[in-house]
Amino acid sequence: MPNSYQGTKLKVFALNSSPELAQEIVNHLGTELGKCTVKKFSDGEIQINIEESVRGCEVFVIQSTCDPVNQSIMELLIMIDALKRASVNTINVVIPYYGYARQDRKAQPREPITAKLVANLIQKSGADRVITLDLHAPQTQGFFNIPVDQLVGIPLLADYLNTKDFTHDVVVVAPDHGSVTRARELADRLKAPIAIIDKRGPKDFGPREVNVVGNIEGKTAIIIDDIVDTSYRITTAAKALLDNGAEEIYACCIHPVLSEPAIDMIQESQIKELIVTNSIPLTEEKRIDKITQLSIAELLSDAISRVYEHKSVSVLFK
Repeated sequence: MPNSYQGTKLKVFALNSSPELAQEIVNHLGTELGKCTVKKFSDGEIQINIEESVRGCEVFVIQSTCDPVNQSIMELLIMIDALKRASVNTINVVIPYYGYARQDRKAQPREPITAKLVANLIQKSGADRVITLDLHAPQTQGFFNIPVDQLVGIPLLADYLNTKDFTHDVVVVAPDHGSVTRARELADRLKAPIAIIDKRGPKDFGPREVNVVGNIEGKTAIIIDDIVDTSYRITTAAKALLDNGAEEIYACCIHPVLSEPAIDMIQESQIKELIVTNSIPLTEEKRIDKITQLSIAELLSDAISRVYEHKSVSVLFK
């Protein structure tokens, strides 16, 4: 990566969801954020003005489609349209957290596939490429007919966990069967075994039977998930692990959605530390002592640099 992209055709713009992350990214790239304003009319309509020439430029727009999700998506779509009308060369959208990703299939009759709808909107508005991080369902890449670079956050979490001096042997825990691949990847990097939380019974009717598959007795258990939303899944998993003989509990995830009542549940749980990334910014009330936030800025800046210089991005997937 060159020392600076100042004065080149690379332009990076930030919208309202990720300004701090975007500033970190341009600091790594050795350039400045593009000048734009995002305002609201009195009725809530969004207005975007690009305040510098972008003609012929390779533009990267940083925007996690997180809370407020619909506003974040509309900001992104309007920005893409504005850039297209300003005669840019390419429009690359960097979406650290892809909202609606959990609605990736029809789980029951007459349901929409909203993750596909959002992909259609991004494409139709004029995006040329998507750079994202740990999609909830990897097949969401196939909803797009443009290049999608899906970066992975597990190495960042593993690097942090490898610096910790745990007093007991470590076991990595998948909070359900759908998280086994992710747990195995983290376990390989920590050179640790895995365990699985096995839940039986209907989701919507009363308590479910919870069993732990794997040896956790006397060990430090590290729960891994891609998203922590209400935190119900990781806190109930933590209780089950302690009830079955684990000594201490840590948890980690890529995307800290942390909707109500997540913060209270985490505070009251036996989880010693929750490690997350800044794919979603943490508001002040969510910055509690139990939560450690790691930055993905260097990873995203590397991806932007490689795309701009027409180099392979695949090395960043490892």
